[in-house]
Amino acid sequence: MRCPSDLSLRRTGNSVRLPKALLKYCVSPGLLEERMLRSASSQIFRQVVRYQSTDANLILERSINRVQLLGRVGQDPVMRQVEGRNPVTIFSVATNEMWRSGEGEMTAPGDISQKTTWHRVSVFKPGLRDVAYQYVKKGSRILVEGKLDYGEYVDKNQVRRQATTIIADNIVFLSDNIRDRT
Repeated sequence: MRCPSDLSLRRTGNSVRLPKALLKYCVSPGLLEERMLRSASSQIFRQVVRYQSTDANLILERSINRVQLLGRVGQDPVMRQVEGRNPVTIFSVATNEMWRSGEGEMTAPGDISQKTTWHRVSVFKPGLRDVAYQYVKKGSRILVEGKLDYGEYVDKNQVRRQATTIIADNIVFLSDNIRDRT
């Protein structure tokens, strides 16, 4: 393809003449290959730097680990402290998922299924930990924001178990305690 500098777009024979504004997009085949090779090699270099470098000054890839739970507290919180570590407030939150069975069919109003999922919430943040211990009560409706954490522990029978925990960094109280309303 020829890349002339004519200001008009005309067809003359087998070639096309382009305006000056489009000339920057015209590249000879050799130059195109060189640019592609440079681009590919720089991408490979960035990948190597991201995954194999320990230098804190280099740009690292970002990721997101965010959780939001809206539900009811299943148990009053407990505060635990392991020797040499900061205390932690722990409680559980139930979330519900509801759906109609037989999607696409004419279903009676009573054909609604529900699944309750229980989540373990841990609060390490000093101010939030104390507020959660004092004000979170069984039956309260709350919104918990935090991150997902996977860990292992050894139970009473010396069996290694895996646990999934929400590490809370914010709690929003949405209603009073259910027991106080009755």
